[in-house]
Amino acid sequence: MKILVVEDELKLAEYLRKALTENSYVVDVAHSGTEGRYLAIEGHYDLVLLDVMLPGLDGFAVLRELRRDKHVPVLMLTARDKVEDRVKGLQAGADDYLVKPFALSELLARVQALLRRGALPTPGQDSTVLKLADLELDLVRRKASRSGQRLDLTAKEFTLLTLLLRRHGQVLSRTALAEQVWDMNFESNTNVVEVAVRRLRSKLDDPFAKKLLHTVRGMGYVLEDREP
Repeated sequence: MKILVVEDELKLAEYLRKALTENSYVVDVAHSGTEGRYLAIEGHYDLVLLDVMLPGLDGFAVLRELRRDKHVPVLMLTARDKVEDRVKGLQAGADDYLVKPFALSELLARVQALLRRGALPTPGQDSTVLKLADLELDLVRRKASRSGQRLDLTAKEFTLLTLLLRRHGQVLSRTALAEQVWDMNFESNTNVVEVAVRRLRSKLDDPFAKKLLHTVRGMGYVLEDREP
């Protein structure tokens, strides 16, 4: 597996290169957005670790240009932990988002998860349109539909569904959803995630025979197309 790290902090870039190499990955490193864009588009990588704040071109610009040509999985790294930044990255085509500082174990787990499931759209599919079974999400027009029927989602429900769909097949804990969608630390007495999932399910699944949003008891939620 070959990974491209685009990171302008030299010490962090070297740390990531060494850690990934020690875990049997082949690693290339770029220290600017311009260099990263060139390598990502011209090279052949299984995954790109992309910093947001870069000289030349920022990570969002690199991601937009990359998505015009390729569908390689992208994990964005950033010190900017606002929900708006994470949403912007996901809407631009990122497959996952990790806020600095992060634990190496978490980074490796996310890298492995992205490589394992591929995080690739179906051939010919526009990277701004996500699909699973009869569900379709248009990230540019911010529209969601099932079997051609429009789903009337709130802004938070759309963000929640985008995250679940980008990581379909992967169980997401309530903590992960709370942190990435609501920018809050999860507390056991807070039921905001359960309420939001229940409302989303009422629009996404209740009117349709096939259910896509599943609860995994004791672990969290997963969006997947299960066999009957």
